[in-house]
Amino acid sequence: MAGFDALPLSAQLPILGQVALRATQNYALPPGLEVVLINLSENATYRVEAPDGRRWALRVHRDGYHSKVAIASELVWLMALRDQGVVVTPRPVAGRDGELIQMVGHDDLPRPRHVVLSEWETGAEPGIATDLTRPFEVLGEATARMHRFTKTWARPTWFSRPVWNFETALGAAPHWGRWRDGIGVDGERAALFGRTVALIGRRLADYGAGPDRVGLVHCDLRLANLLVDGDAVKVIDFDDCGVSWFLYDAATPVSFYEDDPKVPALIEAWKAGYRRAHPLSAQDEAEIPTFLMLRRLLLVAWIGSHAQTDLARSMGQPYTDGTVALCDDYLTRFG
Repeated sequence: MAGFDALPLSAQLPILGQVALRATQNYALPPGLEVVLINLSENATYRVEAPDGRRWALRVHRDGYHSKVAIASELVWLMALRDQGVVVTPRPVAGRDGELIQMVGHDDLPRPRHVVLSEWETGAEPGIATDLTRPFEVLGEATARMHRFTKTWARPTWFSRPVWNFETALGAAPHWGRWRDGIGVDGERAALFGRTVALIGRRLADYGAGPDRVGLVHCDLRLANLLVDGDAVKVIDFDDCGVSWFLYDAATPVSFYEDDPKVPALIEAWKAGYRRAHPLSAQDEAEIPTFLMLRRLLLVAWIGSHAQTDLARSMGQPYTDGTVALCDDYLTRFG
């Protein structure tokens, strides 16, 4: 794997594109397909389009990020959410062999990659420049339905997803790298961020991790993973789903623009929608700023460890710069 990882992105992309094209042969799809990369993050996601206009989404998983069991767990959960009418999620497509997870190799890769094909969901990503009040209310209600469902859903005995807690987000075993390695984190900022991280840890320890506060959640409900289709808000990309605080899902919708002046009103809209399907205690509401701060610092770490992606390049050091004022405010309010 070191050989592939050592290649520049310009050399990696053609290899991944060939894997995606080969993968389409594993499904009962029409000839003449167009396969176009639409997102590169942990995985490479492609739009597959037939000459007659039908579309699918194909995801080539990053090597070693999730096991086959973890991917199968993601799929069984999102299918349960859809089948039970909780929220609209992508519908996975089985290959010719009946399997939802395909294995596709390439001479320049040491191991085959996991590949998943899903039906294409209509709708558009909501933009931060638009009025998001109504979408955030709908999203809050949909999130509450997801939380309510997972509290009683009987997971398969083999079910396995990552745990997103303090240690795996900002602590000693971070999934997305160390916040200290974020772009532009110098000594002064490391000290400020460190004080913020310590306060987050203390508050989360007080908040607790009982079954009423921790469960299976999406973990990445940002705008890029939502599709607004009329009055419906559809949820896509469950790749980061795992066990975490339910209220972490309140922070992810404002990912990458947590300092926007509209955020407080959007959080209020989200809470109003959430209460329609599930109660929010006063302590839950009081801790939402902590989850916003945790998410912000987690994304500082993600940008530092994913510097070659378009999203990380577009954020860069200005994102770290903007985090300083948020830390100062959080420490002033809660320290």
